[in-house]
Amino acid sequence: MSTEDRQKAIKEFAMKKGVLIAVLSGIMSACFNYGINGIPGFMDAGNVIQKVAAANGTNPLFVANPVYIFVMFGGFLTNFVYCMYLNVKNKTFRDYLSVSSNVLISNLLFCLLGGTLWYLQFFFFGMGQSKLPVGMIAFGWSILMAMNILFSNIWGIILKEWKGAGKKTITVLIIGLAVLILSTFVIKL
Repeated sequence: MSTEDRQKAIKEFAMKKGVLIAVLSGIMSACFNYGINGIPGFMDAGNVIQKVAAANGTNPLFVANPVYIFVMFGGFLTNFVYCMYLNVKNKTFRDYLSVSSNVLISNLLFCLLGGTLWYLQFFFFGMGQSKLPVGMIAFGWSILMAMNILFSNIWGIILKEWKGAGKKTITVLIIGLAVLILSTFVIKL
């Protein structure tokens, strides 16, 4: 990074805000998992929906799919409301119309691709979950999250997002990714 870029990044750095967002993200990720799989006797809506789907003849590979409609709608609603709030606060509604049609179409296609890929991870997670023994479903979620981290960092390396990082940083990254890979095998034990 150039000296100017470094100084700009330091100005934006906020440790308390970053830790708060990381903690909230972890809690919300667990809530997403609970929404899908439920907690027997406590928060069991996801399991109930899956049982109804199975009772109506849905292939066991796909019984988790109806649950996503309800779980993901909450996330959509939260994100939509917050984005609209930011558009009002920053007066940026006109930005949607101030780009050329080629850029707009390109952005919409990339949004569609990103959303589809994001959904497919849960689609395939549901399929894999159907093959896990009872009591191991929570481990499936941890493996999914580990694979998200692993693949996003591998893409970051391929696309040179880590270019300019020091050797110590890259070493810590590689050790962390190796631990994530090994952790999936430890779960198997």
